[in-house]
Amino acid sequence: MSRRVLSLGAVLLGTILFQSPLMAADQAMIDAAKKEGQVTWYTVQIVDQIVRPISDAFERKYGIKVNYVRANSMEIGLRVSNEAKAGRVQASLIDGVQTTVMLKREGLVMKWVPDVDLPKKVFDPEGYWVACNYYINTPGFNTDLVPRGTEPKTFEDLLDPKWKGKLAWNVQPSVSAGQGFVGSVVLAMGEQKAREYLAKLAKQNITPLKVSGRQVLDLVISGEYPIGLQIFNNHAFISASKGAPTDWIKMQPPLVTYSVMSVLKDAPTPNAAKLLIDFIVSEEGQRVFADAGELPVHPGVKLKDPTMIPDGVNFKGTFLTPEELDAGLPSWTKIFEEYFR
Repeated sequence: MSRRVLSLGAVLLGTILFQSPLMAADQAMIDAAKKEGQVTWYTVQIVDQIVRPISDAFERKYGIKVNYVRANSMEIGLRVSNEAKAGRVQASLIDGVQTTVMLKREGLVMKWVPDVDLPKKVFDPEGYWVACNYYINTPGFNTDLVPRGTEPKTFEDLLDPKWKGKLAWNVQPSVSAGQGFVGSVVLAMGEQKAREYLAKLAKQNITPLKVSGRQVLDLVISGEYPIGLQIFNNHAFISASKGAPTDWIKMQPPLVTYSVMSVLKDAPTPNAAKLLIDFIVSEEGQRVFADAGELPVHPGVKLKDPTMIPDGVNFKGTFLTPEELDAGLPSWTKIFEEYFR
């Protein structure tokens, strides 16, 4: 797997060369989508923050009903695969960090991306997905239990004896889990040095949790654990803005991944699915993400806190496509099992 440590500045520079206002969906697609009348969306996005506001705005604009099912990437992949085997595909649109890669291997994803002007890096070079938002995995902490300024700021800081027994992470194989943390260390240090580091980190007695990355942060906020590793930094930002005692740590370099969207090959309503994707990556749709505290890929949409996305200068990150993540996760999981099981 290739390692790519990129800056947002470089992304924006590349975008300038060809960016123009997003092109509206063509009338033929709109007419075909309206004739279908509805679309079913299997999504990893948080319902109240993203799915419902996007669905409501889309329905107001086009009069097309959006049905949605919320699950994680693995659950969506398994569900679509089982439905396809039974000859009863229900969803037309899917999203997630790993979902499309899983289903591409089974030939269940349509080769299609919207005809919009966005940075090339947010499109699948093979033409099966377009990204809608970034995920940046960093540690998060409880500011009542860990006063600001005393939190660990580097990988090495986590080895301090004072953090022994005070760290927690998700252990279900994903980028927002211990396996993803191992990946960030391996990519940052190289495998040999990473193994030396992880052997020391294993002595810190990190609490294993079989929950989502969001739930790890929730337990940190409630005071169950002072620090959660590999949470989503924007989730800490969102919770802090609502008064929760939490913040994220700019521990570098974190893994930066994409949530990507695809139309299923046997989609019951393919035109409505395409139109919904087109809407989501439009400036209008991307503002819904930004307003919710998420990290949209549209460079023209202003973030509530631009420092959350690595800029390559003050904050460096390792950007991975879904395919690169899929290629790396099995080896990171194997290393994780060696040191933390």
